[in-house]
Amino acid sequence: MNTVHHNTSDEQESILLLGSNMGNRKGFIADAVKLITDDCGTVLAQSGLYETAAWGNTAQPPYLNCALHIKTRHEASRLIEKILAIEKTLGRTRHQKWEQRIIDIDIIFYGNKVIDTPQLKVPHPLMHQRRFVLAPVCEITPDFLHPVLTKTCAQLLTECEDKLVVKLFPAS
Repeated sequence: MNTVHHNTSDEQESILLLGSNMGNRKGFIADAVKLITDDCGTVLAQSGLYETAAWGNTAQPPYLNCALHIKTRHEASRLIEKILAIEKTLGRTRHQKWEQRIIDIDIIFYGNKVIDTPQLKVPHPLMHQRRFVLAPVCEITPDFLHPVLTKTCAQLLTECEDKLVVKLFPAS
């Protein structure tokens, strides 16, 4: 019989960003949060939903985005595998960069680690240029220090030059 011991010192905090701009956006994000809770770790905080203009390919419907602060026992490489499996479970297919998507889940931070592999780049390399990432992340972790830029998320949001609309989505 295999026994799994959960040692809290092996757990790592991570910040994820979820987004959807197809179909029942709110429903897909809720489903993703449930699957993340089931498969990836404990949700410590969840931002509100933000409606945001599409970034990169602006000729598509607006996104709903939210940030999650989780505690996970998975190494970053395993966490991204689980996240990609969740996206696939919810029906995401990948055809081209910046296309519409049922669900998109990115690892923004994995503790204060810097990871640069073909499969994963953390901190997310463009997060500081994207208001749609910074606004929800700042809601739940404004004082988190970016390990490369050595600025807090709140400072990065203040300095962000992205002018695309990011607004809180009504909680109805």
